[in-house]
Amino acid sequence: MPDLPLWKWILGALCAFNMGVAKTGMPGLGILVVPLFVLTVGDARASAGWLLPILLSSDVFAVFYYRRHAAAGRLFALAPWVAVGLAAGSFVLRYDDKVLRPLVGFIILSMLCVYLIRQRRVDPLPTDSLVASGFYGAFAGFATMVANAAGPVMNVYLLSKRLTREEFVATGAWFFFLVNLSKIPVYLSHGMITSQSLAFDAAMIPASIGGALAGRWLLPLIPQKTFELVVVVLAFVATALLFVPYN
Repeated sequence: MPDLPLWKWILGALCAFNMGVAKTGMPGLGILVVPLFVLTVGDARASAGWLLPILLSSDVFAVFYYRRHAAAGRLFALAPWVAVGLAAGSFVLRYDDKVLRPLVGFIILSMLCVYLIRQRRVDPLPTDSLVASGFYGAFAGFATMVANAAGPVMNVYLLSKRLTREEFVATGAWFFFLVNLSKIPVYLSHGMITSQSLAFDAAMIPASIGGALAGRWLLPLIPQKTFELVVVVLAFVATALLFVPYN
């Protein structure tokens, strides 16, 4: 079991819970988890590997819960471009934390900008052209490989497809489940998944599942505009901390 201070265990459990909620009812919450989890682990490169099993546990629950609603055909055009982004991200993972920590921060800030654009205009970028598919797919693949931070760009893509709420969540769940599975051998080859990280993840899974169960219950109770404002503000603050020098 990793030797971490109590506050990091608590922050890790909060991240796992929030990720579960994001997978089943509040997709915007996921972007807040990534910078907070970097702070939990203390290393941007390692945090991606530590977070992956937690993501997969939430993905499995969401896929099972929404198994009858997925619109998988909406993802076919993205597949080759996602592979390109994953390959590029795998190359970048060879760099150390001094490079990856600000890069993760930049990716998250970019994703937050996409998220904010989405709030002003439902379809900020067309998704039917080859160029658009390349942008969404490659950016999503790169962001998820390097920082587990492809949520906002995929949300924009799926929103433009005019899916029902259930189809939106189910299709996103299947996308991230399959992509996250493909990242396992890459993270293992880079030493980003270890016995210590798996022990930590095992302790976090109950919080992740609890968040997934709570997602559907919490959603109607929180005004959407208030929720989105809080998530965006906290995500910006947490991301800004990634650019602060540390020893």
